[in-house]
Amino acid sequence: MDKKAPEGDASTRPLKPERVALNVLALCFTLALLGRGLGESFTVFLKPISEAFGWDRAEAVSVYSLTWLAGGLMAPVVGRLFDRYGPRTVYSLGLLLLGGSFLVASRAQSLWQLQLSIGLCVGIGIAFIGNVPNTILLGRWFGPRLPTAMAIVYSATGAGVLLVLPASQLLIDQVGWRGAHQIFGTVALSLLVPLVLLPWRLFATGSPHVSRKANPEFVDGVWTLASAMRHHAFWALFSTFFFTAVGMYAISAQIVAYLIDAGFPPLQAATAWGFSGVVLLFGMLGVTQLDAMIGRRPSVLVSYAISILGIILLWLLQYYPNYWLLAAFVVSFGSMIGSRGPLITATAMKIFRGERVGTIFGTISIGSGLGSGLGAWAGGLIHDWTHSYNPVIAFALVAVVLGLIPFLVVPALRR
Repeated sequence: MDKKAPEGDASTRPLKPERVALNVLALCFTLALLGRGLGESFTVFLKPISEAFGWDRAEAVSVYSLTWLAGGLMAPVVGRLFDRYGPRTVYSLGLLLLGGSFLVASRAQSLWQLQLSIGLCVGIGIAFIGNVPNTILLGRWFGPRLPTAMAIVYSATGAGVLLVLPASQLLIDQVGWRGAHQIFGTVALSLLVPLVLLPWRLFATGSPHVSRKANPEFVDGVWTLASAMRHHAFWALFSTFFFTAVGMYAISAQIVAYLIDAGFPPLQAATAWGFSGVVLLFGMLGVTQLDAMIGRRPSVLVSYAISILGIILLWLLQYYPNYWLLAAFVVSFGSMIGSRGPLITATAMKIFRGERVGTIFGTISIGSGLGSGLGAWAGGLIHDWTHSYNPVIAFALVAVVLGLIPFLVVPALRR
């Protein structure tokens, strides 16, 4: 009887750390879904906006490239603000920026106005609710299970694409691209109030069961940004983020337009690419499970191999535009588009764990932002120069191969 008494006193027991961890995971997933979905929505807005203003592809894609460039460059600032002020301030600023930026963009009359609102400000807003703050917060709750938690959160990229891209096309058809931006802005701002009211003190504390000790294999003392930048693992991770993002975003910025030009109807093109969100979840979890079975380096290399196969299938689609080939492309390329992200992120968090991990990881993430911006812009520019997608696809393929090289040659990433 005495042993059963505490079980009935549920009202006086604090929330279990496992339950709080799941709530934190759900929150990070939702914010990542919103941020990535809104950011990737520009792939659907690309054609109607460029046609409305008479811009060439490079001019229109410059807005998209600025989004991810700005987000990447802000990553260390976001990490520093998170370390100093905590998650509530960082996430709130992100929603505020996103909502205001889309409302301003709905009234844009020139390219620079869209570059400032959708490009610069939306990119910064996404950074404030994106991978850097989510990774730091989840690291406090999941510890050695961080790769699995990050795989779920990274899959929000796919969920955002799945939900937001078809919705964007439907909104454009019904209310135009300006009306769609107004709706996006209103939704983002409406989420600000419930976000502020969450129990942030509890969320920010972290689980008492998660060890905060650094990895002795890599750490001799307390990491600072300067000491991290002198370690070869820092630049290996930076280059992997950079080149992989170059390759992926050179293609992804123009996939919907590419499919339309190949002969697929606009809504079908947007929905097909949006469906990558479904397969991405399985790709993320699959690669994470593979990591537990055969190790990190082989798992990452497998993901790169499947991405390369997807790029080849995309090249074939312009010559054989059929639904079977389209499905094969979506499954291969879509399932792997961010699959190595959780593993690379967990590797960085393990090596550089400490009080300044937010600043260090944020600085490494600059590589992803620079690569995303350069890749998207270069892809649009190459298309304008050549009036063909083949050089864009070749450019992306070379970049992806360069992205996997650190896992072949860098000692810290080969273990």
